[in-house]
Amino acid sequence: MQELLFEPKDNLIDQSLSSRSAETPTNGDGFGVGWYSKWERPGLFHSIRPAWNDSNLRDLAANIESHLFMAHVRATSLATVQETNCHPFRYNNWLFVHNGEIFEIEKFRRDLLIAVAPEYFENILGSTDSEFMFHLALTFGLEKDPIDAMERMVGFVEAVGKKNNVPASVWMTIGLSDGKTLWGFRYASDGNAPTLYHSRDVSELIKINPAIKERLSNNARSIVSEPIGKFKEMWAEVPQSSVVVVHEGKIEVSSFKPIH
Repeated sequence: MQELLFEPKDNLIDQSLSSRSAETPTNGDGFGVGWYSKWERPGLFHSIRPAWNDSNLRDLAANIESHLFMAHVRATSLATVQETNCHPFRYNNWLFVHNGEIFEIEKFRRDLLIAVAPEYFENILGSTDSEFMFHLALTFGLEKDPIDAMERMVGFVEAVGKKNNVPASVWMTIGLSDGKTLWGFRYASDGNAPTLYHSRDVSELIKINPAIKERLSNNARSIVSEPIGKFKEMWAEVPQSSVVVVHEGKIEVSSFKPIH
């Protein structure tokens, strides 16, 4: 994990200290990594320390190899700074990370919480809107059809928000995985979601930077909130109201439309 988290220019750890995001230029309220190995259930490491100042993260990243992993740095809005509020969130083999917020969730938090199905409720350990979104998506069938479940989850949150006089409630980019496929979602009720990018085909990357030829397989892909590395042209922006799916090295981008 060190090769992506620490070594490139403008890597995630650098971004935690100095992000390009005007809303969250500093993300120092904790971090987390989740990774898949030979076990079906992914590993997790959370900390409330800033990612740039945690020697445990650097040591773990230097010694963990994974075919698929997620990493997240946190800037809290309303939820407290505690380990159970750090991403990724996990349910069985699923991992979930979120940038953004449910706007004015304090007006309808209870309505969202009681909508979570009983079989998923006990898996909620923290108090973030992000974790509520994950468990609502599970309630709407995430394990069977992730995109449909996410569209239903967002539609439900928007509908409940409007009933509580919050006309534009959802602002998000989301990363989701079952250990085999990676999904990235970019959507906002007002059409102005946080940024999201995916890497281009490896053959294109080698043309830009031949030095990576020996380091990446043909199936290597990445989804990031901000470009990393020296070559910004290696990254393609995911359009607003879109979902990007990465599976066995193939990338597909399609529209994302909440179901109300």
